[in-house]
Amino acid sequence: MLGGAFTAFTVSAALMHSYPVYLVAYIEEFGWSRAETSIAYSVSQLVGGVSSPFVGVLVDRLGPRRLLLLGSFLLVLGLIASAFANALWQVTVLYGIVMTIGANCLGLVVFVPLLSRHFVRRRGMAIAIVQSANGIARGASAPLVQLAISTIGWRTTYLVQAVLMALVVLPLAALFRRADPPLREGGRDQTPQPVADDASSGPSAALPPGWSLREAVQTPHFWLLFVVYLCTGLGSFFVSLHQLAFAADIGFDKLYAAQVLGIGSFLAVPGIVVTGILSDYLGREISAILAYGVSIVGVVCALLITGPDQHLLLWLHACFFGLTWGARGPAITAKTADLFPGPQLGTILGVITIGSGLGAALGSWGAGWIFDISGSYRLAFMLSIAAYVCGVVAFWALRRPPLRRTDPVIPAS
Repeated sequence: MLGGAFTAFTVSAALMHSYPVYLVAYIEEFGWSRAETSIAYSVSQLVGGVSSPFVGVLVDRLGPRRLLLLGSFLLVLGLIASAFANALWQVTVLYGIVMTIGANCLGLVVFVPLLSRHFVRRRGMAIAIVQSANGIARGASAPLVQLAISTIGWRTTYLVQAVLMALVVLPLAALFRRADPPLREGGRDQTPQPVADDASSGPSAALPPGWSLREAVQTPHFWLLFVVYLCTGLGSFFVSLHQLAFAADIGFDKLYAAQVLGIGSFLAVPGIVVTGILSDYLGREISAILAYGVSIVGVVCALLITGPDQHLLLWLHACFFGLTWGARGPAITAKTADLFPGPQLGTILGVITIGSGLGAALGSWGAGWIFDISGSYRLAFMLSIAAYVCGVVAFWALRRPPLRRTDPVIPAS
């Protein structure tokens, strides 16, 4: 299951992370502004956040295999139709809605509840392994898609991606056959209860009662996590969508810049795994704060670039920013599972993920809008640093576990 989740997330993330390369192609072919070309990506992030609660409910009820089949169908459909797009609204609908919902069905909201039931003590490590797929996807998609677009054009590249997606669907779905919950029998829900891994102290180990969404939203921890997701999305996407366009504007060759940024993105794989493991041993807060700090260094390196001869700064930016791209994810997601365990974790995680979608949508569109009115990404990069700092403050406030408002009050003796 861990391998299947890793592979499925790699494939879907690679398809979605290729949009920054298509962004440059759209600008060249259609003459759209940066803000206009960013709309589809912003809508995607917003839809990804808004649809997460529904995906969370579906995975709690239907299981990951059925969600994977649905998501793969939507991705293939969106890729094929995108090859024939000629208007901004078409790109926005196909990428921003159809493909985004499809990718969400192959994302962390689907796999984290499953893995959280099978990994307890090493929950951070398990989630980190799956989330490291994000780094592989980003690292591979930028140079490969840029090479394909330069060779066969962006429309044909979409068709090739659709074929590849269609080829891996059924083998992936087969890996999750046992993970789907049984269908309802006799009007009663037969969904299996969470199970513990090697952290269990024995057959008699008692599991704490699971949290419901209603109970979770009544705690400050739920809203602090929402702020963490929001700030992380803002900080990351004020930069990530426009990295290639930023480098091209400075004067770097597009294919060279895509290769540098792609290599930097590959560093997210060890970055995510290491921070996930550290979150199990040093604590979620320390792990996340370290990741925030490295990301800030990467953004500062980008702010210092002024010309195409500053290759070292471009490499430093790509490496530091890429190293911790998604590295906060295992700590944040594992922290959510730590604070709100239970059969409704998928639903709770889905609602909190709305914050990530909002932040990513505002960041990706806002960076394009800032460029259109100022001719520079400098302000957007500074706002990225500010958002990361806010994320640090909010995450540090999550050190103590929440209390249920429905817990009985024990009178003093």
